[in-house]
Amino acid sequence: MQKSRDFAPIVLITPTAAMSAAAYGGRAKCLQRLIRLDMPVPTTVALSFAAVHDIAQGVPLNLDRILPEFPEDPLLTVRPSSESPDWGGPGAVLNIGMNDRSYARLRNLLGETVASRLYQRFINTYAINVARLDPDQFVDLPDPTLDDIREALDTYEDEADEPFPQNIETQLTDVIRSMARAWQGTTARLLRQAKGAPADAGLGLVVQEMALGMGPGESGSGVIQFASSQTGAPGIEGRYLRDSQGRAALEAKGQALYLTKDPRGASLEEVAPDAFDQLIAHGALGRQRLREEMQMEFTLQNGQLAILDSVRIVRSSRAAVRIAVALADDQVIPREDALMRIEPKALSELLHRQVAPGADRTIMAQGIAASPGAATGRLVFSAAEAQAAAARGERAVLVRRETGPEDIRGMQASVAVVTERGGITSHAAVIGRGMGVPCVVGASEINVDSRAKKLRGAGKRVLNAGDIVTVDGTTGQVLVGEVATVEAGLDESVQTLLSWADDTRTLAIRANADTPRDATTALNFQADGIGLCRSEHMFFEEDRLTVMREMIFAEDPADRESALDRLLPMQRDDFTAIFRIMTGKAVTIRLLDPPLHEFLPSDKAGLRDMAEALGQPMKRLTERVEQLEEYNPMLGLRGVRLGITVPEIYDMQARAIFEAALAAGLETKPEIMIPLVSAKREVELVRTRIDATAAAVRVETGKDFDYSVGVMVETPRAALRAEEIAPHCAFLSFGTNDLTQMTYGLSRDDAGRFMSSYVQQGVYAEDPFFRMDVEGVGELVAMAAERGRRAKKDLVLSICGEHGGDPETMDFFHDLGITYISCSPFRVPVARLAAAQCKIRRGMALT
Repeated sequence: MQKSRDFAPIVLITPTAAMSAAAYGGRAKCLQRLIRLDMPVPTTVALSFAAVHDIAQGVPLNLDRILPEFPEDPLLTVRPSSESPDWGGPGAVLNIGMNDRSYARLRNLLGETVASRLYQRFINTYAINVARLDPDQFVDLPDPTLDDIREALDTYEDEADEPFPQNIETQLTDVIRSMARAWQGTTARLLRQAKGAPADAGLGLVVQEMALGMGPGESGSGVIQFASSQTGAPGIEGRYLRDSQGRAALEAKGQALYLTKDPRGASLEEVAPDAFDQLIAHGALGRQRLREEMQMEFTLQNGQLAILDSVRIVRSSRAAVRIAVALADDQVIPREDALMRIEPKALSELLHRQVAPGADRTIMAQGIAASPGAATGRLVFSAAEAQAAAARGERAVLVRRETGPEDIRGMQASVAVVTERGGITSHAAVIGRGMGVPCVVGASEINVDSRAKKLRGAGKRVLNAGDIVTVDGTTGQVLVGEVATVEAGLDESVQTLLSWADDTRTLAIRANADTPRDATTALNFQADGIGLCRSEHMFFEEDRLTVMREMIFAEDPADRESALDRLLPMQRDDFTAIFRIMTGKAVTIRLLDPPLHEFLPSDKAGLRDMAEALGQPMKRLTERVEQLEEYNPMLGLRGVRLGITVPEIYDMQARAIFEAALAAGLETKPEIMIPLVSAKREVELVRTRIDATAAAVRVETGKDFDYSVGVMVETPRAALRAEEIAPHCAFLSFGTNDLTQMTYGLSRDDAGRFMSSYVQQGVYAEDPFFRMDVEGVGELVAMAAERGRRAKKDLVLSICGEHGGDPETMDFFHDLGITYISCSPFRVPVARLAAAQCKIRRGMALT
């Protein structure tokens, strides 16, 4: 507000008036730019944020600074002017100054019907929005008469206990005060905050002389723009409503004409060619000088053109990219400006099918938007049902209370996934994003009954297996029935924009990819490599899972080694395929991380199937499963602890990696990552065995190869002891999902049950699994980065949690000197753009 007070509270908008958008709002500043370009803008006065704020607090309005700028007995309009047009504001009020005297004059000039419409519209607007009277008492009639106007004035006096104000001073004062107070109201504040505005955002107002667009000559009103709001393609769009007894200016019911010549009917270009040519010229000049595609609101009155307003055209994400690229290609704006104009998350919409704008939505449940996109399919309640549906060529939506590793094949077969439980980094969320499958998690309003195959939602609504639903992973909604969607599309403009981003950014962007299919997706999105390959996901294929279980149930080292010998070629083949797909780009493979119980079935039916596959008694297997159970498995025997206590597993994986690197060729240099480290000695023990395996492979093959070993920093202790861990590894990769979980002492799978309440009550500013806690978890990362590089200057630092793909956290990573971030393949384009914007912001900060 202080900046606003540096300017005059009320100012006539002229080419030389001292004005800024930060003091008077975007609309006021844009009108000044139009005036500077000699466009025919009616006389306009602007009220600053400070002036409007004072009026809302009861400070009297100084009309002597406003009315003398207009002719005698004017008709005026007041429009809002917030700093950003996206923040909205009170609705415009038209025809201020209408009273009995002007009504009589206009009846003689325009006729009774036209004058009555003008007066009726103002009486009703003033009564409802300014005097706050019962709206049911003030209804717009299609063809009001003098008697109708008298009745409306009598109704106002009865409802307000005073006559309708007849002087413009009272009308204008009351309208401005009403709009100022509306902006300060709770509802308006919450609405603009939801659109990204600060709570104390200011509102300016513009008072403009009315240009009615009515008269005996060619008259009417319209809007025109020169690019498509949907695609961004160049072309004239809009409407022109030719005056028909005052309807065009008042009710958008005039004769609708095309803007350009069209065989289907008359056009503005034909009936008013001079005005049309002026609009084309103004549009081209505005694009060049305002450096934006604008929509102009205009009127014609007896053939004379007036430009009332010009705003940035509303645009889809696809249109926004095409417009920004076109402006840069035409040298209207620099490429850096084009990059900064696109919200990185908008690219997510272009990567996935989306629910069509304006589509009817019957909401079954609202959950957490875990993986963007939209898909329609029939409800299934198990992974097996999803696979069976896919085999029949049917589209299935998998619904589970929560997913686990055993559901991965079902998720792959489904078009969308919904879980009752879980948060933004739960199993379903992470896997859904990696696969590019729309996913909604933490939908606590529903109850998933897998036995009865029923989905119960709010309002006693029940859906059964086979019922059709649409999942909107972008908004987190589960919708009943089939809903219209629009196709995804990375067109040439998007590719051009991303190529500019790659030329600008310094932060490398890798992808989390666990399978050859994931690696192909990562490469298609031009990832700089793979920053996290979770090797355990390869074991969940049906033929491998049985062998993995044999290894788990082995009674002696020899049996365990036999099972691992069978797993070795399977894992080696997958690694070879990934290395070849990535064509020499960096690939970081995390050794086995999850506890062994995740590879075992959790129900009796699964145990029975496993007993048959392994040829073992059900009783023995049940006892063994019980032995493997842990009170808190995520903090139990997993990660590096498993590698130390059952070293043969990591030995097999290291051998598979080295043999795959030799088979792939292409100067492949694998990066091996040890998970869940908390002590230097853990690294020493595992690294010794990795190095020994590498030496053995070199001797056996007679070939040399390069590799590196690093540590995944997921425990607070690893971050605190980074200085003693760093000398034993080539890189530290921060697994921010688990690091957040352990720092907070908070289960990421259960956080969704109460997180929204915590955020609403201000306990946390945001879900820490959705947006990184820079102050808490971030301090651990910063501390580890500083200590690690103090011990080893060339230490590579990276982020491989889901926070890596969050544009909001990119500046923090950039300032820490992080070498690369790794995120889900479908977030790679988003991260590429965000990294470029980060570099541009940092460059601007230095100038």
